[in-house]
Amino acid sequence: MKKLKKNRLSARQIVDIGILGAITVVLGLTPLGFVPIGPLNATTMHIPVLIAAFIDGPVVGGFVGLIFGLSSLFNAITRPTPISFVFYNPLISILPRVLLGILAYYLFRALNRVDGKHLRRIALVAWIAAMIFLAWGIYRDIATSTFGAGFVLNILFLILSAGLLYLIYKSESKSASVVLSAFIATVIHSAMVMGGIYLFFAERFVSAMGAPTDIVNVVIFGTIITSGVPEGILAGIVSTGVVSGWSMSKKN
Repeated sequence: MKKLKKNRLSARQIVDIGILGAITVVLGLTPLGFVPIGPLNATTMHIPVLIAAFIDGPVVGGFVGLIFGLSSLFNAITRPTPISFVFYNPLISILPRVLLGILAYYLFRALNRVDGKHLRRIALVAWIAAMIFLAWGIYRDIATSTFGAGFVLNILFLILSAGLLYLIYKSESKSASVVLSAFIATVIHSAMVMGGIYLFFAERFVSAMGAPTDIVNVVIFGTIITSGVPEGILAGIVSTGVVSGWSMSKKN
């Protein structure tokens, strides 16, 4: 009986699934689900999945990932675009999102076992590179006199990144673990989605995007970089801020 109880979700975990799952759905239905990062754009819908995994573990992360996947499938059906057909396949719309929540937790746990000093050095280098990426986006906007929402967001993200850079430098290895696992898990998630598209819909997907079918590999695998990198940076910024705040509140 004791073993059975340990495997059950606690009331707090169920509440967290509901809250983070609801945030994921809202992000998918509003412009907040797609924001500019550096010179590129990034989705934010995967971030609640990462936060769930870091705070509550792989089961909660997997459940929030399931909600993300179902939301993605629902959006593809109810608000179709030329490439929505790829998300009708649950192996693309749902499975990678569930695996994201599980993978993120185990990456986080593995990185927490690495020597703190070495981990912080790696995280600091990665974080400085992310800040340069954000600064590049700001410079591009200034050079083209584009001072819209993207310009403001990139400045805010850069300021937040500077604060988190100090936190990573001063804190224990946990903050560094969040940054690195959020970034790595996000890029792997992008690779899983695009890999599924390549496997099932390669030429049809590229045609729907208006690109020649003879550059299938360039379009699909290039998207892993152009989507995965900015989304990983955004995930690192937000996840580190939320998880650090949550950890501090637990100590008080």
